[in-house]
This record gives sequence, structure tokens and C-alpha cells, in this order.
Amino acid sequence: MVVISDTLKKLKITAVDRTEDSLEGCLDCLLQALAQNNTETSEKIQASGILQLFASLLTPQSSCKAKVANIIAEVAKNEFMRIPCVDAGLISPLVQLLNSKDQEVLLQTGRALGNICYDSHEGRSAVDQAGGAQIVIDHLRSLCSLTDPANEKLLTVFCGMLMNYSNENDSLQAQLINMGVIPTLVKLLGIHCQNAALTEMCLVAFGNLAELESSKEQFASTNIAEELVKLFKKQIEHDKREMIFEVLAPLAENDAIKLQLVEAGLVECLLEIVQQKVDSDKEDDITELKTGSDLMVLLLLGDESMQKLFEGGKGSVFQRVLSWIPSNNHQLQLAGALAIANFARNDGNCIHMVDNGIVEKLMDLLDRHVEDGNVTVQHAALSALRNLAIPVINKAKMLSAGVTETVLKFLKSEMPPVQFKLLGTLRMLIDAQAEAAEQLGKNVKLVERLVEWCEAKDHAGVMGESNRLLSALIRHSKSKDVIKTIVQSGGIKHLVTMATSEHVIMQNEALVALALIAALELGTAEKDLESAKLVQILHRLLADERSAPEIKYNSMVLICALMGSESLHKEVQDLAFLDVVSKLRSHENKSVAQQASLTEQRLTVES
Repeated sequence: MVVISDTLKKLKITAVDRTEDSLEGCLDCLLQALAQNNTETSEKIQASGILQLFASLLTPQSSCKAKVANIIAEVAKNEFMRIPCVDAGLISPLVQLLNSKDQEVLLQTGRALGNICYDSHEGRSAVDQAGGAQIVIDHLRSLCSLTDPANEKLLTVFCGMLMNYSNENDSLQAQLINMGVIPTLVKLLGIHCQNAALTEMCLVAFGNLAELESSKEQFASTNIAEELVKLFKKQIEHDKREMIFEVLAPLAENDAIKLQLVEAGLVECLLEIVQQKVDSDKEDDITELKTGSDLMVLLLLGDESMQKLFEGGKGSVFQRVLSWIPSNNHQLQLAGALAIANFARNDGNCIHMVDNGIVEKLMDLLDRHVEDGNVTVQHAALSALRNLAIPVINKAKMLSAGVTETVLKFLKSEMPPVQFKLLGTLRMLIDAQAEAAEQLGKNVKLVERLVEWCEAKDHAGVMGESNRLLSALIRHSKSKDVIKTIVQSGGIKHLVTMATSEHVIMQNEALVALALIAALELGTAEKDLESAKLVQILHRLLADERSAPEIKYNSMVLICALMGSESLHKEVQDLAFLDVVSKLRSHENKSVAQQASLTEQRLTVES
């Protein structure tokens, strides 16, 4: 390496004297040394202080500017050289060279700037301040349609530079989006889809930009969906398909793009992948099956794309997805159940699916997962059943198909997501179904489990749903036996607490259930209502100006119902309810004002 130190000394002299021939020779020597041992040569270059001299060799007049840019590109492959390149003032002259017409100069300059920006905050800031990004985007636009190899190489370098410049930096990505880089890159992809290196660069750039919310609208106004699907159909290699998937997933979160992807035929590609990979145990195939079926489910999250694929329940896509549910592959069972849950987002679809035997398929699937089952499959199948149970006309059909029996098999689950969906499904099924509500409400095992879950402080969702189901059992059955079961299992205190929930709908459900308890089984529940401090809570709800009108109304109805109990009656008298109630007679809500008059009469008569 003695030669290199001589070269560096010589370079210092010739750089100042500008003797062209010996200068070229020195630069060639450096490039050779960098090719043999990049790290060591770079360290020597840094120690020699020659970097500062390079700035003067990067002027448009300099005949060796391309070689100097090439040397900078090589040394900037080392992380420790990037900040020194910025400190040596090389960024501004390099950015100036981007205005050159010489292809070799542009290529080496693009490489140099790209390498300096790689993972370097200082490098990116300097390029940003020098205005490098806009010049590169302008080049991409003007060179976009030239397909000769040299030009494609240059385009690839420029794409790479923009990627290194903006990678994982939201504000610089937003800057590129505002400069209109997205339509340009989409056009590039369309024209150069035969060029693997350039295609790959475009995909990585899309992957980075697609993470940004602001990019989605721009993407939606291009034909990206069509281009990606076209490219996807051509790919045989797993890695390439995986790269396209990584762009498709964030883009498919946008509803407009979902529809474009469906129209471009992505679904057919995904179904084909599933068919090819379903029986394979190769790791790549398992990954691809998962990615493909997950993406399929994501496309169904858009209302328009979902309805297009449902095709009134006759769609071939819908039929294929149905066939996933009885398969032996957990990933497909999961995707199938999630897809059904997504198709079940409007009454028409739900009614059609229940009439066509989907409930039985889901019940069979759940039966296969009762013992040590797959939690995600359980959760997905229960979600689908819950959605299917929303239309009134489906409830009786699902009840007679035995859905509650299947769902109750999961009462022993210790998994909060499964508990949550199980509760939601039961609550949907018994809505306005008195007989079913009574049957479930007398099921001691169920009621005891609900009371236990009402205390699941770590899982607000499970806690809320348990309370709501307890209340629903009473409200829909209006049955003394159900109330007795709930009292015996210790459920009353939870209903009283529920009346203080921050959600008006839950408060209301609790108050209606408590009023039914007071009307039907006051004697049985009296002690529990007392120890849960119900009367004090009602006083608070009536006195609080923030309470919703329906809360005030139902609280007064409940007060009147409690008068039948001597001890509760006494509590009502002790708390001066008359003052609060008489104020409500002038409430702006007519029903509240009327109920206040009735309650006032009742309190006056009974006092």
C-alpha cells in the first residue's frame, strides 16, 4: 500500500497545479486501490485530507469530474466516510453536477449522492438543502421513456438515490410525494417492467412511500393496481412475489385501491396461489399462502370491493372462499372465516349466507377447534357468526340450527379475544328472542361465568360485553327464573355498577334490566340492591346535569319501582329525592318532564 500514500501526495500537488494527465493517472490509481481494499484505502483517503480538494475537482469545467464522483461513490460505501464527505463540502458541487448532460457524470454523481445518503441523517440534510431531489425527479421524468441499457442503468441509480435519501424519513418521503414522484415511478414501472433491477428499485420505493397515508390518494389516481397485477402475474420467484406483496398490503388499505386491485384481477392471482400452495410444507409456500389469503381478506374490507366479489352470493370468488372453511389448513380456515365475517357486513348478504348453509359450515369448523383449538380460528369463526346474527330474520334460524350450543362449548376458554366474540355472538342471537334468552338466562354455568368475567378488570371489552349480556338476558326474557339465577350467582352488583358506565347505551341497558328486576323479583334482589348502593347511584344520576335524558327517565321509572321495598323506600325518603325530581318537571325533554311529574306524585303519596 506504499503506492497509495505516494499517489495521495502526488494528487495533492497535481490537484492544485491541474496537470491533467498526471491527475487522471492518480485518480485511476485510487480507483484501483479502492477496488482491491475499499475500507483501508478509504481510511487513508480520509487521513490524508484529500477529500477537501475533491470539491474543486467537481466543477463543471473539470475534465475528471466523473472519476472523482466515482471515487466519492466508492468511499461513501463505508459508513465512517459519509459525514466526512458532507463536512468536506462535496454535496453542493455534486448536486450541481446533476445538471450535466453527460451520462457517465450523471451516473457517478447519482451513485455518490445515493451512497452518502444511505442511513445518514447528515447526508440527507445536505442533499435536501442543496435541492438534489427535485433535479433527480426531473431527470426521471425526462428519461422515463428511453429503454436503452445505459439509460435504464441511470434510471436505476436515480431511483436508488431517492430511496436512500428518503428511507424511513417521513418528512423527506412527504417532500418527494409533493414533488410528484409517485406518478413518475408508476410510469417507469410500466415502461421498464422487463428490467429486473429497475423494477426492483421501483417496488422498494413504492413500499417505502406506501406506508405514508398522504401517498395513498396519489397512488389511487395512477394505474398502479394494473401495473402491479401485471407484474405479479409474470413472477415465478418467491422473493419477487414477496416484494410485490409488500407493496400491495399497505396500498390495499385504501378503499379506492382495493377496488382497482379487484378490477385488475388480483383476486384470481391470489386464488391461484392458494390452490398451488395449499398442500405444500415448504416454508416459502406456507409464507406465500398466508400472505395471499391475508391480502384476500384485506380486499374484502372495502364495501365496494366486497360487494363486487360477493356478486349476490353467486360469485366464483365467494364460492372458492367458502371451500376454504372445511379445509384442513388452519391458515385457510382462518382466512375463510374472516372472509365470511367481511362478506357479512350488510343484511342482504347475511340473509343469503344463512339461507345457504354457511352457519353449519362455521359450526363444524368451531367443533374441530374446541379441544386445544386454534385461537385465531375460533375468534374468526365466532366473529362471522356474530355478524350473521345481526339481521332479525336470521336469529331464529341460527338458534334452531343450534348455534348457541356450539358457542357455549367455548365458555371454558381463557382467551379474552375468544371470550369477547362469544359474548357478542350470544348477545346478538337473543336480541328480542324471549325463549332463547330465558333458556340461556337459566343456564347457571353461563351466568356464573358472566359474573366472573364482569370482574375482568384487565380486559375492558370482555367486562363490558359480560355486563351487556347479563342485562340482555333479563331484558329479552322478562323472566323471574332468569332474575333469580342472576341474583343467586351474584350478578346484581355488576348491573348496578353498569348503570354508572361512561357509555350511555350501557347505562340505559342496566337501568332497564334493574327496573324489570324491581318489577318482577324485588324481594329476591332487595338485599343485593341495597348493598350495591343503588338508591345513592340513582340520586347521583338524577342530580347530574350531564346525564342523558333517557338515563334520567329510566332512573325515575326505577325509583318508582323500588318503592315496593320497605328498606329501599326508606333510603329514597332519606335522600331528599323530591328536590331533584321536582326540578326535572321543567326539563326540555317532554318524556322526562312527564315522568318527573308522575314520580313526584308517587314520592309525595308515599312519604
